[in-house]
Amino acid sequence: QLQLVESGGGLVQPGGSLRLSCVADGFTFDYYTIGWFRQAPGKEREGVSCISSRDGSTNYADSVKGRFTVSRDNAKNTVYLQMDSLKPEDTAVYYCAADLGWPCWLAPNYDYWGQGTQVTVSS
Repeated sequence: QLQLVESGGGLVQPGGSLRLSCVADGFTFDYYTIGWFRQAPGKEREGVSCISSRDGSTNYADSVKGRFTVSRDNAKNTVYLQMDSLKPEDTAVYYCAADLGWPCWLAPNYDYWGQGTQVTVSS
């Protein structure tokens, strides 16, 4: 059974950093495109970043460009989201998701989803 488990969330001060991890199990990880999404209270889920299968191409939402970096380690079945220069508006539950589509995209219509990890940016 395909599973995705996020970790690495927490409370951080503005300007700080966090690294989220998404560990996959139950499927051939290399074949899947992985997306990172977030949802703040009262808001719709939005795409943050993604990384494609095959060529590892990436995409970022304008709001996080230059601050967030996505990467994948296929040997560890893991995708990372390095988040730097965090802002209070980055506060949300962060989800990773998987899909066989290519190249990656930021619409929240991936096939498989993790349970999410909370990120809170506050002083």
